[in-house]
This record gives sequence, C-alpha cells and structure tokens, in this order.
Amino acid sequence: MATDAEILGRNDVDDIDAILAITNRDVEEAIHVVQDNADAIFTWDYEKGKRPALNKLYEKAKHAQWNGETDLDWSIEVDQERQARNILELRAGLMADAGVDLTGTPMEKWTEKEWIEFSVENQNWSLSQFMHGEQGALICTAKIVETVPWIDAKYYASTQVMDEARHVEVFAKYLDTKLQGHYPINAHLQMLLDDIINDSRWDMTYLGMQIMVEGLALAAFGMAHQTTEDPLLKQLLRYVMSDEARHVAFGVLSLKEFYDGLTAAELLERQEFAFEAAVRMRDRFLQQEVWERMGVDVKLAIKTFNVGDKNNDPFQQLLFSKIVPNCKKLGLLDANDGWLRQRFDTLGVTQFEDWVDTGEEYLELDAVSADRAAAAAEEAAAG
Repeated sequence: MATDAEILGRNDVDDIDAILAITNRDVEEAIHVVQDNADAIFTWDYEKGKRPALNKLYEKAKHAQWNGETDLDWSIEVDQERQARNILELRAGLMADAGVDLTGTPMEKWTEKEWIEFSVENQNWSLSQFMHGEQGALICTAKIVETVPWIDAKYYASTQVMDEARHVEVFAKYLDTKLQGHYPINAHLQMLLDDIINDSRWDMTYLGMQIMVEGLALAAFGMAHQTTEDPLLKQLLRYVMSDEARHVAFGVLSLKEFYDGLTAAELLERQEFAFEAAVRMRDRFLQQEVWERMGVDVKLAIKTFNVGDKNNDPFQQLLFSKIVPNCKKLGLLDANDGWLRQRFDTLGVTQFEDWVDTGEEYLELDAVSADRAAAAAEEAAAG
C-alpha cells in the first residue's frame, strides 16, 4: 500500500503551504498538451443491448439532447452586481454562524463595494472551473469512446462527447456575454485532469472523470441551482445537471461490472486514485486565485475563513454527497479492510455512504424530457 505522502506528494493532507505551492504556471498559454498513453480499441462485436442498463442509458441520452443556442433564453439580462448585493446579509449571517472573526484582517475594513466585488469574482471563478472541468470531460469521454472494449459503452460515450461540447459552449457563452470573462484553470484541477488523461487504463478514465469529477460537479451544480437568482443560469444548470446525472450513472453501471472481477491489489490502485482525486478536488475549492485578485494574502484568508477543522465545512462535505455512495456501490469504500473509507473519514465525508447512488437517479433528473412533456401538454390543451 502506498502512503498518503506517496499518493499526494505531501505528508499532511491538510498542509496549506504544500497545497498553495501548486500553481498554474502557464496562464498565458492557450494550448496545454498532455501525453495520452492509451490504446485505441476496436470491437467486432456489434450486438447492441448486450448490456441492457447501458443500452437504456444510451436510448435516454438520444432523446434528451438539447441545443444550447435555442433551448436557453439568452435574451435574459443578467445583473451580477445586484445578485451579489442581495446575498450580503446572507453571507454575514453564515460568517457569524461559523465564528469567522475578521479582526485585524484586510476584510475587516471592506465596505459593501469590496464584498460585492468578492461575490462577483467568486462566481466568475466558480463558473470558470466548471467550464474547464467540462472540457476535461469532453476530452476524457472521447478517450472512453476510443478505449472501452464494449460497443454499448462506445455508443453511450459518443452521446456524452456531444453533451460535454454543449456544456463547454454554454458556460463559455454565459461567462463571456453575461458576466465579466473567465479565470484560468485552477492548478489542482488541471493536475487531476492531467493524471486522468495520462493513465493508460480505460477504467481509470471512468473512475477519475465519471465518478469523481462529474460526481462532484453534479452536487456543485445542484447547490448553485438552488442558490442562484438568475433564471438563465438556473435553467442552464438544470439542463446540464440532467446530462451530468446520466454521465455519472454511465460510470457506475460500467465500472460495477468491471470491478467485480478485479483482485484486491487492483482495487487498491483504484482506491488510491479515488482518494487522490478527492483531495485534489477539495484543494481547488480554496479558490486561491480569487483572494489573489482581491489583494488578500491567501494563507491569511484561508486561516480566517476555515475556522476549526476545515474538513467539517458543511458546504465542502456536501460536494462529496454523490461521490461517496457511488464509490460504495462500486465496492471501493470497503475493499482492502476499508482503506478508502478510512481516508474519506479523514476528509469528513463518509456520512453520505447510504445516500442514493446515481445508477438510477438519472431518471429523476431528466429536466429536458420533463420540459418537453409539459410544453406538449400545454400545446394540446391550447389546441
């Protein structure tokens, strides 16, 4: 078994100095190259439906495609500063409940203007990382089409490539036309995406992207959908979540079959990869780029807002509410005497293990089909 230091490159999972030492050093570059060490696999077995659950998912995906240009109302005006102003009181209450003390910090002297600016930058940063993650999913899913040996999986993955292209498109358009542009990719997110793409094993692409990255994104999109006041962003997120639920289900359904045949040693490699991915994703939510843009010392900001044990942050924990039950469904949580369970205990997220996994949940999150059915019913009633 590898040590945490060997997996993460640092002795302490919460070592802030080591976390902040990882930075994006090519923010001015438009192209980022990663070595893709994978074999392209053809299959001459074209029997559609041999894996009924994947075939069902594929048929659902074909009917649930949407057009980012025409199915979203881009005429809606977005007043980002007004929305930021509306959450000032909420933010103050949350900080008070968490015991945040701004005494002696630059934030102590912030006026309403600085807090609004911070909220604007925070949203720009968050949506930017969503956008970059969606491009990672686009590349990873194209790799799955290339590398997975089952025709039903190739069929479904091809629909996800289209989904991910649409997601990158709509997030980029929203950031560039409704907000104030976007941030470069966070270094921890880039490191994780690079690792996923670099691995030669097709199931690691599934595990890293479909289970870990997409699982966290699905939870994050859900929280953003609940809290935003912007009807355009709310609808955008609602449709993206419909796709993402299928994507995570694709990972669960595919890997459950494959992992049932792995040895303990092979499962341990997947557990270690899942743990590393979880920590990388958690680290990126320190949003160091926002604090730097606001002119605040990053370590001071983290120390100020992470009162007590930052692994007990309810928001951070909820981000893993999709990941943990899916890892349990795949047998990763308790394999090898609960190796991954112990690591998730350290991160404070194991309480989600009995929440619903995404293998069937995607049927409940099909907003696109629901909207089409409602529109058809209205048209029939009117006619």
